[in-house]
Amino acid sequence: MREIGRQRRLRRLVTIGLAAMVAIAVGGSLAATQAQAASTRPAAPQLSLSRQFFGTTTDPYTGNTPRSVFRYTLSNSRGMSVQILTYGGTIQDIWVPGRNGAADVVLGFKTLADYVKFNSPPVAPTTGVYFGETVGRYANRIANGTFTLNQPGQGAVKYTIPVNNGPNALHGGIVGFGNHIWADQPVSGPGFVGVQLTLVSPNGDEGAAAGSPGCPNGCTGYPAAIKVVVTFTLNNANQLAIHYKTTNLSKNLNTVLNLTNHSYFNLAGESSFPGSAYGQIIRINANKYTPTNTTSIPLGYLASVFGTPMNFTTPFTMGARIQDVSANFNSPGFNQLLEAQGYDHNWVLNPGHFGPLGLNLAATALDPGSGRLLTVWTDQPGVQFYTSNFLTGTLVGISGHAYRQGAAYTFETQHFPNSPNQPNFPSTELFAGQTQNTTTIFAFN
Repeated sequence: MREIGRQRRLRRLVTIGLAAMVAIAVGGSLAATQAQAASTRPAAPQLSLSRQFFGTTTDPYTGNTPRSVFRYTLSNSRGMSVQILTYGGTIQDIWVPGRNGAADVVLGFKTLADYVKFNSPPVAPTTGVYFGETVGRYANRIANGTFTLNQPGQGAVKYTIPVNNGPNALHGGIVGFGNHIWADQPVSGPGFVGVQLTLVSPNGDEGAAAGSPGCPNGCTGYPAAIKVVVTFTLNNANQLAIHYKTTNLSKNLNTVLNLTNHSYFNLAGESSFPGSAYGQIIRINANKYTPTNTTSIPLGYLASVFGTPMNFTTPFTMGARIQDVSANFNSPGFNQLLEAQGYDHNWVLNPGHFGPLGLNLAATALDPGSGRLLTVWTDQPGVQFYTSNFLTGTLVGISGHAYRQGAAYTFETQHFPNSPNQPNFPSTELFAGQTQNTTTIFAFN
């Protein structure tokens, strides 16, 4: 009975926190929203933005000549700060106040050399951990690294990209957007500061000759050149907004696109005791999810979360049901949590829970010890909730601690995995000449 009462109290905390976040939310353009949210607090000189040299490395697009990498620091008047690297469009840390002071609430590395070596090393089958990266061209998995598109004047054309995760392509392939140095420009306005990062991905990106890693028969790469502009902004409402603007630069080639940010959150702090994330309380705004096969490719239909450990429509601690080997999952043949070694699935978001910019509620997370609450808002149809199942204690984080399984969790706002091969899923096709705009906000309270 004590445990039941504890769960009820914790769920009430989440509900109260969520109401507070909704109260913060306002409509309008991104800049207008940042300014309006900040207008309730003494903003003017207390928002700050700085740029520092972070090291040099090479870029696969430009060859062996070392290029400079910079780190931007965004700070607000409430003690929150964010550091963003031009390498990979990567969030290195997010410092957020709590009951006992501020803590860094995302996993990351201390040096550029560690990001280059460990985050998404461009070799197969090792896929890396993707701490904080901007992931593209296609976040999550594409089955067998193949898809077909109808191209203007050509009809159906089959494309292949490198396989780097079992039989599948994961997070863009072997050399994804996280392996590149993005062009940078500081941005600011009434009530917000930020950085705008730009990357041009060429037609045939990730193409490779037969026998190359992940491409035994050769890979065509992704069709069409695209320009990606990602803008990170911070305001005094403790909202970190990420806006993605992608333009298909081709006049006669369509392509596929699925962008996300791969930050790993632990609201107790990235240096907190092992397994601390298991006690944090998760809510996901989804009545359905996409069950997967044994290689984490969706089976092609939407399954109900009710009656399964996938039900986070009411708040549960992350670890409460993660070991349930007898559970029903409304899917055939095998235990979803055993196959994925924890949660690593796409939830189909319920519409109609409007927040900042009219965005939909994706998820909330609460750390009872620190009182920190994270609310995720997005215009994307899904979110990948991943519980760091493949961290094995071999990586040392930014504060000098080893990262192990259950150290954190991701909320990767996205389209569904393998959508190019699932016609019943929302389309990820970006047509020739088309521009796509999407936004996700990570709000802390």
